[in-house]
Amino acid sequence: MRPDDCKYSETHEWVKYNEKKKEAVIGITDYAVKQLSDLVHIELPKTGESLEQGAPFGDIESVKTLADLVAPISVKVLESNKEVVTDLDTLKDEPFEDGWLIKLKVSDPSEIEAMMTKKEYEEFLESSEEEEKEEKDDAEDVDEDDFV
Repeated sequence: MRPDDCKYSETHEWVKYNEKKKEAVIGITDYAVKQLSDLVHIELPKTGESLEQGAPFGDIESVKTLADLVAPISVKVLESNKEVVTDLDTLKDEPFEDGWLIKLKVSDPSEIEAMMTKKEYEEFLESSEEEEKEEKDDAEDVDEDDFV
């Protein structure tokens, strides 16, 4: 179950912001974990690294693919979750709790506000899945005569 107090990105990262501390936690969503399937490796940034919004901050590898982890906001890394690096099953079991990836100092909270709410993210997923289904259906509608 996706938490209501997180914000979500189109690249399937989530951000949970602590306004008092001006700190946030970033992870990847349950949807991303499911799409990646069998995870084999993750690489996270070092403490103290500065990340620009939209830039990769690491990568995650599954038996299917290698995917960039994209910073949904500009931040300075306070800590990376070493437990996830050594036990990737944590992402499958607890993507929104123990499966967090990095803790960070937030420089511009308005970037978080611009992200999707849980409801908007779920609507985004539904429309993405519908588009994929339509593309697949269109590909199946190819007539052999088209290639003559």
